[in-house]
Amino acid sequence: MKRDFRAIVITGASSGLGAALARHHARPGVTLLLIGRDEGRLTGVAETCRAAGASVEIAAIDIRETEALAARLLAFDAVFPVDLVIANAGVEASLGPGRSAEPLDAAIEQFRVNLEGAAATVTPLLEPMRARRQGAITLISSLAAMEPMPDQPAYSASKAGLAAWGHALAGWLRPFGVTVTIACPGFIATGMTESYKGWRPFEVSAADAARRIADATARGRLVLAFPWPLVWLIRLGHLVPRILRNAVVDTLFRFTVEKGRD
Repeated sequence: MKRDFRAIVITGASSGLGAALARHHARPGVTLLLIGRDEGRLTGVAETCRAAGASVEIAAIDIRETEALAARLLAFDAVFPVDLVIANAGVEASLGPGRSAEPLDAAIEQFRVNLEGAAATVTPLLEPMRARRQGAITLISSLAAMEPMPDQPAYSASKAGLAAWGHALAGWLRPFGVTVTIACPGFIATGMTESYKGWRPFEVSAADAARRIADATARGRLVLAFPWPLVWLIRLGHLVPRILRNAVVDTLFRFTVEKGRD
C-alpha cells in the first residue's frame, strides 16, 4: 500500500533533483521544509510549490553546519511532525588534471557533504520518528555505489558509504515502523550532470527521477536503482572477468567532472 506524506523535509532543494522532488510532492495539505545554500533559488522553488497548493518553509543552511541544521529540523518537527525526510544534497568531483590524484580538499568535501551531511540531516529526526513509530527516510545515493568509478574515487566511496548506512538503518528501524529507501540513480539531467564531461547513457529528466524515487518511497521499497539497462550492465559486469570489466569501464566511462553540487 502506498503511503501519503504530509510533512516533508528535502535538502539540496534549490535546484536539480531536490527542486524536482519538492515540486513533485507539492500539493494541498502538504507542508515542505526546503533546505539549501542559495536562498534566492530556494525562494523560487518555494513559490512554485506554493502555487501547487503546498505550505512551504525554507532554510538557507549548509548541511555541514550540523548544529544549525539540527535546530531547524527539530523546530520544524515540533510543529509539523516529519513523516518523510529526503537527504538529497550532494557534491561531486573527479580526478585532477591529466588524471592526476583527486585533490584532497575535493575528496574531503564529498565525504562531508554526501555522507556526513546526509547523516546530519537524518539523525535529528530518528528519535522523533521512532517514538511516533512511523516515518520514511530517502537517501539519494548513486549507481556509483554499485559500480565505483575510477575517475570518481571519493564520490563513489561517499555514495557507497551512504548506501551501507541506509541498509543498516533499515534493519534497525524496521520494528519501529520507519522505512528507509536508498535511491541509486544513474545520470539525471541537472546542473550537476552538466558539469560531467563524458558519455551519459540513458539519462533521465529530474522530474522523471523524482517521480520514480517518490513512488519507491511511498511503497516502502528499500533499494531503487535505475535506469535498468545500466543496472543490468553493472550486474553482468560483476559476473565477468575483471580484465573485461575494466576494459568496458575504461572505454565507455572515462570522463572528467567540473566540480558540481545540487
